[in-house]
Amino acid sequence: MIIVTTNDIPGARITQVFGQVFGLTVRSRNIGSSFGSIVKSVRGGELKGVTQLLHDAREEALQRLQVEAEAVGANAVVAFRFETNEYADSGVEVCAYGTAVTI
Repeated sequence: MIIVTTNDIPGARITQVFGQVFGLTVRSRNIGSSFGSIVKSVRGGELKGVTQLLHDAREEALQRLQVEAEAVGANAVVAFRFETNEYADSGVEVCAYGTAVTI
């Protein structure tokens, strides 16, 4: 499946638009990651545990987006975006969304 951030796909013609699709995940930070964040906020530096959490959450949200697009009959997603929010001071919500189309 082709997933792009642009509104079209060069060399392809959109023949059908199915509408909005999304993939959503909410992940909590583990206790080690939370403690590491506190220490890093004092010393500075990358929060590797949080970086990995966000990476994994984005991958999962993207996979769920693809499953939803396939379920409606699409073979591509255009205008793809991520939205990330903090969840309950202990986790992160990641939503991948876009427009499912056939090219």
